[in-house]
Amino acid sequence: MKIFISALLLIFAFGNTRAQDVFIGTWSGKLNVGPGLRLVIHVKKNANGILQATMDSPDQKVMDIPFTMVRTNGDSLITFMDKIQGGYSGKITDANFISGVWTQGGKRMELNLMHGETENVNLAPKPKPQTPQPPFAYKSIDTVYYNKDKSQQFGATLTMPNGAGPFPAILLITGSGLQNRDEEIMGHKPFAVLADFLTKNGYAVLRVDDRSIGKSTGDVINATSADFADDANCSIDFLLTINEVNKKKIGLLGHSEGAMIAPMLANKRNDIAFIIMMAGPGEKVSTLMTEQSEMVMRSYGVDAASIKAYSPLYNNIITLIASSKNDEDLKPAITEIVANWVKNTDTATVSKFIGDVASGDDKKFAEQFANLSKQKWSHFFFSYDPSNNLRKLHCKVLAINGSRDIQVKASTNLAAINANLAKSKSPAFEVKELEGLNHLFQTCNNCTTSEYKDLEETISPLALKIIADWLAKNVK
Repeated sequence: MKIFISALLLIFAFGNTRAQDVFIGTWSGKLNVGPGLRLVIHVKKNANGILQATMDSPDQKVMDIPFTMVRTNGDSLITFMDKIQGGYSGKITDANFISGVWTQGGKRMELNLMHGETENVNLAPKPKPQTPQPPFAYKSIDTVYYNKDKSQQFGATLTMPNGAGPFPAILLITGSGLQNRDEEIMGHKPFAVLADFLTKNGYAVLRVDDRSIGKSTGDVINATSADFADDANCSIDFLLTINEVNKKKIGLLGHSEGAMIAPMLANKRNDIAFIIMMAGPGEKVSTLMTEQSEMVMRSYGVDAASIKAYSPLYNNIITLIASSKNDEDLKPAITEIVANWVKNTDTATVSKFIGDVASGDDKKFAEQFANLSKQKWSHFFFSYDPSNNLRKLHCKVLAINGSRDIQVKASTNLAAINANLAKSKSPAFEVKELEGLNHLFQTCNNCTTSEYKDLEETISPLALKIIADWLAKNVK
């Protein structure tokens, strides 16, 4: 799913990948077709630094099939092959694992990839018992709609209780990266679970493919969070055309970056009655990302001294990106920051996070961050301060986060959300930390990002109950 974690954070938080592009290399997985169909995807850069990819299908004895399009967006890899009118899209969730979907002939199949080429590629996810299965006890309608000038298409699913309505309605907004309408990750379909639960509780729910994913179109290379807010705005316009929707009780539920987008959109309109923020930011995103980096490293066993030594380097670079103009060439400044850090840091720590300086790994490290700084999304995201939009809110708000979230620290962000909402015109707001839950609102054990795939639970019943109780009190 869209998570507050960039591909570069993964590179630098897990020292074994050094400063190489996180997607470069060989990735293996198995489609759930018959006895299982192995696929191997090779990603490399050509002489001009452009990503290219080929695919092998060992069981079909087919090798080196080129993808006609390969691109990345933050922590997402997107490929397409004209020959089959399909391809692979996935999100990297730790240094060695990509969770994604294979599309071919209009069919979508889950395909998880492990780094390396191996015979042991049975990455079929464990059963996720919360995933709703038809027949549904409500209306479920797959639909397509457009923005005002018809230049962009949105593919979505609208679920509504049986009956004439009108029903309160909720738009679900995904977080960072590229996601389908179910916010699918590692076998989990959180938005499908939320839509099922909320619809059974009397709400119309709209969930939408992100631009360029599924049946949605639109430029993602140059898109920022503000553009995704515009997309969500089109989805609200669509909801207003549905007869069964109560036009006075329309709300937003955003997860992660989606919880950052929800207040942005609510302040652009006068018809948003409520928002629910799940693991959203309350403090400056540049600060949040430094906290995230530290928590993720800690969860993977990096020692406290190394984290303390590395964090100033990461924070200085992120702060520079956040404060710069997005068209500014930051490579010289980032290179200088890295050089100073290397000069003043012991060799063992440098080796752990950067690699071999003598081989030029420090230059590659700086270049990766410099490339990140050129992305419009990165600049907007890192420079974003949610306080202004939170203070302007005039609708009801529920903000929740898990105490074991290592991507958006609950204590600091919920405190900041609460402080800002106290200065807003929100007629009612509640801020709540949920004990023992991670960033996906699962009841976790180790609470690492890689554990998401190993847990059967998609969303804790506790989180669902808190949402339902708040809605019953404040909306219904």
